Amino acid sequence: MAQVKVFYEPETELLTVFWQNPRKEQISTELGDGVILIKDSRTGEAIGLEILSYHPGDQRFDSVSVELGQLGLVE
Repeated sequence: MAQVKVFYEPETELLTVFWQNPRKEQISTELGDGVILIKDSRTGEAIGLEILSYHPGDQRFDSVSVELGQLGLVE
C-alpha cells in the first residue's frame, strides 16, 4: 500500500504532498495557479506536488487528482 505524506507549513502557507519518497535530485514544474509538480529528475516521474499560498479549505486542492496503481483496461 502506498503512503502519502502531507506537510503543511501555516507560517509560509505551503502545502506539500508526496506519494513517493522525496529525491535528492528532483525538479519542479509550475502547472499554474500556484500548483507545482515535483518530479524525479532522472525518470521524469511525478512524485509529489506543492500548493503555494494554501489555507485550509482552499478550492485548488479539490481540483488536484492523484491516482496510484495501474489502469485497468476495459474491453
